[in-house]
Amino acid sequence: MNTLLWVLQSLIAFIFMYSGINKSIVSEQKLVAKGQTGVEGLPLPLIRFIGISEIFGAIGIILPTLLHILPILAIISAICFAVIMVPAALVHYNRRENKNVLLNCTIFLVCVFIAYGRTYIKY
Repeated sequence: MNTLLWVLQSLIAFIFMYSGINKSIVSEQKLVAKGQTGVEGLPLPLIRFIGISEIFGAIGIILPTLLHILPILAIISAICFAVIMVPAALVHYNRRENKNVLLNCTIFLVCVFIAYGRTYIKY
């Protein structure tokens, strides 16, 4: 089970690190062209803030568990990622982007599983 949690944490970290780096350095138009349509119409400073938050979350879902220093931070990161997937899914639903809604729901479930696994499953 520990191996599965590590794989899932790594996957989520990769997804949000990639997304966060892009939102931190790429223009809104290029993000939309890359498929990150959820940022369309948002002010650039907000897009940058979201990107930096995703980078910190990606670090937070891996390092605390890896280093055995405040591992609860990985649980908090997973919960925060799960929480932001709800409005993200609603934005994509309102735009009729069913593929993105499915991705948001999948990420939500994976993050909930990570939070549950790191909280209750002893390895």
